[in-house]
Amino acid sequence: MRILVTGSVGFIGYHLCTRLAADGHEVVGLDNFSDYYDVSLKEDRLANLLRLSNFRFYRADITDAHALEKVFVYGFDAVVHLAAQAGVRYSLENPSAYMQTNVVGFFNILECCRQYGVERLLFASSSSVYGNKDGCRSSVESNDTSRPLSPYAATKKMDEVLAYSYAQNYGLKTTGLRFFTVYGEMGRPDMACYKFAECLRQGRPVTLYNGGDMYRDFTYVGDAVECVVRILPLSSPQSVYNIGGGKPVYLLDFVDELRKQMEAAGLIPKDKYAYDLLPMQKGDVYKTFANTAALKRDIGYIPNTTLKSGLKAFVRWYKEKSLNR
Repeated sequence: MRILVTGSVGFIGYHLCTRLAADGHEVVGLDNFSDYYDVSLKEDRLANLLRLSNFRFYRADITDAHALEKVFVYGFDAVVHLAAQAGVRYSLENPSAYMQTNVVGFFNILECCRQYGVERLLFASSSSVYGNKDGCRSSVESNDTSRPLSPYAATKKMDEVLAYSYAQNYGLKTTGLRFFTVYGEMGRPDMACYKFAECLRQGRPVTLYNGGDMYRDFTYVGDAVECVVRILPLSSPQSVYNIGGGKPVYLLDFVDELRKQMEAAGLIPKDKYAYDLLPMQKGDVYKTFANTAALKRDIGYIPNTTLKSGLKAFVRWYKEKSLNR
């Protein structure tokens, strides 16, 4: 297959392009090299991807419809749209950036798929669309998602609604991927795992909101990619899937396991750490918890990398990166 991956030098995009190329697909990557975080990490990812014989890269912004059309004339069997303005908290500071990239940009992707005959579109949504749920029940894809708590979550919900409309009216097969707190090597500096590691490494208190009393369904990036690869050939005309393992982790336990892995790697002294416990932030949710029944039923796979194994892989990469700074 010839597959376009937008956001190809982003965190998940990089790992997905690497996997798709290894599986023998012809992969075309597209990214605008946004400076939302240090572009040197994106440059490192791109350098690795360009070593692959079946990978080609275009630099373009999805909000530029004309630039997108120049890429789409190449012709694609499928598109995996991962380009987005990420971050719940930043969306409270700069909501206009999210409307432009996540809504206008996504509309441009849909239009190009329609005009250039793409049959299959997978796109990144988010567990944030569920908002805050009472109790301890897992989030099922059929749950009401009409009350997102942040501008970021609202834009992802808009994407799902737009995709549904295009599936109904133009026959474009669309699948929304509701990612649950993906972590792992080559992760973004604004992500929790990376930020916690930086605090521990630099001897600063680890900032935890709601006093650390939160749960997240942490999903290792390799598992997330495996789910996407297995979903790609499905023929459903319109669908959404939770991309998570269904095993929420208490945030303090996550930090504790990260600390242990960093101690074992010789990055920090043993038992020397502190927390900065702050109130809950606007836009945050107390708990994310993926229902995995649809994944099990349709692709026969559920994210299963243990937290210890996933964080060990992350710390191995983080250590190498730290030594090369």
